[in-house]
Amino acid sequence: MRQASTEAYLEFAAARSGHLFRSACLLTGGDTHFAEDLVQETLGRMYVTWTRIDRIDNPAGYAQTVLIRTFLTQRRRHSSAEAPTGELPDAGPEFGVSGDPALRLTLIEALRQLSPKDRAVVVLRYWEDRSIEATADALHTSSAAVRTRSTRALAQLRALLGDSIGELARP
Repeated sequence: MRQASTEAYLEFAAARSGHLFRSACLLTGGDTHFAEDLVQETLGRMYVTWTRIDRIDNPAGYAQTVLIRTFLTQRRRHSSAEAPTGELPDAGPEFGVSGDPALRLTLIEALRQLSPKDRAVVVLRYWEDRSIEATADALHTSSAAVRTRSTRALAQLRALLGDSIGELARP
């Protein structure tokens, strides 16, 4: 029984780790090292609860929720010894998004300017395509708070990106 459960977990982890990593990259503003740490922490927490996985309707959605909560917890614990840098990390092919690298870097930099909770709302609502209610549930907040944060975050992104986003998005 334990062997079958471990194999099922390994299969799940292999199938979901890429998607979790892409979401984590968006949450961290392109910091691939922090994103890797978030994915490892998420998968570790999933392993601990894997024996009770039959009680979870959507393990992939649950893993995504664990990722978001882990990110928010890490942001609250942000050490004063850590210093942000002025340089963007390489967003290589492991980021999993094809297309214009300048556009991708511009969007990641704009996401980085948002607060962690606003960034989490934007990623859940527009990257993960979750409903307002599902986002509220994942963040342990009300639907009204999600709507408010979405509106404010999108306004801030529009202000940060201005007209340059249209120029970058053109072929």
